[in-house]
Amino acid sequence: MTALGIDTSNYTTSAALYDAASDKASCSAKALPVKDGGLGLRQSDALFHHVRHLPEVMAGLDLPDTLSAVGASVRPRDADGSYMPCFMAGESAARMLADAVRAPFYAFSHQRGHLAAAAWSSGHMELMGREFLAWHVSGGTTELLRVIPGFHARLIGGTSDLCAGQLIDRVGVMLGLPFPAGPALEELALKSVKPLSAQVRLDGLRFSLSGMQNKATAFLEAGEPPESVARLTIDVILDCVARATEAALREYPGLPVLCAGGVMSNGIIRRALEPMAYFARPEFSRDNALGTAILAANADNLC
Repeated sequence: MTALGIDTSNYTTSAALYDAASDKASCSAKALPVKDGGLGLRQSDALFHHVRHLPEVMAGLDLPDTLSAVGASVRPRDADGSYMPCFMAGESAARMLADAVRAPFYAFSHQRGHLAAAAWSSGHMELMGREFLAWHVSGGTTELLRVIPGFHARLIGGTSDLCAGQLIDRVGVMLGLPFPAGPALEELALKSVKPLSAQVRLDGLRFSLSGMQNKATAFLEAGEPPESVARLTIDVILDCVARATEAALREYPGLPVLCAGGVMSNGIIRRALEPMAYFARPEFSRDNALGTAILAANADNLC
């Protein structure tokens, strides 16, 4: 039997099917439009675009005659007060579909879905039944998590202010790159031949990235090459994540580390951290509904 998952994040409308028996999956997604030079969308605009995109995204799936379960992302994280209106589009559609096909509906957080998609696409589904550490690094989240069986996450570290994806997008737009700026910033960074230096202080397992935007601005105003500023931006994020991971493994020795979220699809970061962590495949690092479908298919085994 196959489960359906729907995720309507702030930048992507997506739906996915997952068959637990065959361990096969398919996903359909459409990015939300952001104007040139923009740094995101208002929630009302995101909600509008999700409602428009959902029929097209659903048409991109080969829906089976029956569904064992339907799941949706209904909030950003499993935390008190975690709420974004854009998730209402996916939740509403999923609840109606579940009622129509007489399948159970399950609600999950967007973050929990990211972790499930990362576990599956990295080939480490055994993580769903054991404790591990995880990074969720994206435009709206840069969090180091301790995850216990059942995929319940507790925040233990990460940024105290600006998220890594926000820093990438702000520096990228400053450099004239399209939003979201991750792929273009990486491409530019790989052309760098003049290294620049900056380091963020680690306070336990936490760090602050807000000052890095000012440093990037100062380097550009001083005439440093754009590709060097792009590389520095990625290197600083990499350095923070690497040092926090090493510190976390001293505190929680022996736990595997899983990396999820769009920023973790960056090739520079992946190549440097792969010796110490598992990574989702790039297409499943970014916002997608696959993890939600996986969680819905395994809902009876989750507490």
